[in-house]
Order: sequence, then C-alpha cells, then structure tokens
Amino acid sequence: MKVKTKSKKVNKAWLNDHVNDPWVKLAQKEGFRARAAYKLKEIDETFGLIKPGQLVVDLGSAPGAWSQYVRRKLSPQGAAVGELDGTIVALDILPMEPVEGVTFLQGDFREDAVLARLAEAVAGRKADTVVSDMAPNLSGIESADAARISHLVELAVDFSRAHLKPDGALVVKVFHGSGYSQLAKLFKETFRVVKAHKPKASRDRSSETFLVGIGLKKPA
Repeated sequence: MKVKTKSKKVNKAWLNDHVNDPWVKLAQKEGFRARAAYKLKEIDETFGLIKPGQLVVDLGSAPGAWSQYVRRKLSPQGAAVGELDGTIVALDILPMEPVEGVTFLQGDFREDAVLARLAEAVAGRKADTVVSDMAPNLSGIESADAARISHLVELAVDFSRAHLKPDGALVVKVFHGSGYSQLAKLFKETFRVVKAHKPKASRDRSSETFLVGIGLKKPA
C-alpha cells in the first residue's frame, strides 16, 4: 500500500506541475501539441538553424510539436496552415495526427526498411537540418537506458552522415549521466561545431539536454 500511495503522490505532483506549467499553458494558447515546441524554438533561435526553403527531417516526431514549429518557421506568414516554403519529413514509431504540409512516416527508426522509406521520402535531396526528440521508454536501469539512448543518437548521427548537407545541422535529445561523454565525443568527431544547450522549457529537475552539431567533418 505504501508503494501505491507514493506512486499516487508522484503522479499527482507531476500532474499539478504539468497543469500549472507556463510552457504548457503557452502551448495550449498558441496551438502547439506539446511544450516541447518551445525547446526547439529556443535552440533554433540561438543557433539560427531553420530557414525558408530548407528540407528538415524530424525524427521521433509524435505528437508533432516540433513538426508544427518547423512548419510555421517555413511558412512565409508563420502560419500553421497554407503556403509552405520548404519540405518537412517526420518519422515516429507512434502514430501522429497530420500536420499540414508534413510528410509523416510511421515506423521504427532502428529497422533498415524504415530507414529506406525515409531515404525514399527525401527523394535524393540532402537535408539542411535533422532534429531528433527521440527517447526510448526508460526502464529505470541506468546502464540499459543509457545504451538505448546512445543507440538512438548514434542512428541519428549515422542518418545525418548519409543524408545531411555538408553545412547542415543535427539536433538530438540526450540525458546527462552514463553515456553522455561518449555521445559528446561522437558529435565532436562528426561535426565541426558542437554545442550543448538546455532550453528554458526543459524542466529544471530533468537531466535532458540537447546536442547541436553543425557542419559535417567528413561529408558522405
């Protein structure tokens, strides 16, 4: 019974934080599906990544907040619907409600067949920006979770090596702790410029941060 009570208290505390979160309220007001939109917005505005006319690939896109942000950024009017100056391809293992102008592929990024569909969707074009909010279901076993996180980041880096323009950028979600230093090293081996950034919209107690890599050292 004690475990249940503690679990209920944790859930209640999370729900209370969520309901009162200013970023959640802002997302609801501005029509974004999740507060995560403001994480990408801050990263984009800090590093100047997403520009009209680009091809942007959104990995781990559900529920769609990052695709929504990119869609508005590529709209001449900054609108959620209507004209779009650019191309957005999104992918997730989970279903995603359509975002106007976004090509969505449902599938597991770890499977070769899904990667082949993604490569087909970009139709031979090199991406200007790849963004990844992918994260595995965490088990609470640190070593296992670190390995799963690292694998997803490594896949995003491999995809970028093959499908990113020489001066393109990759943004991935990582977590401080076991495996972080190896992922930072991988980024430094792959990109000319590497920055770590924790947006204001990330919860203070979360170990989540984002690695930004700009300019491939060895373009494919």
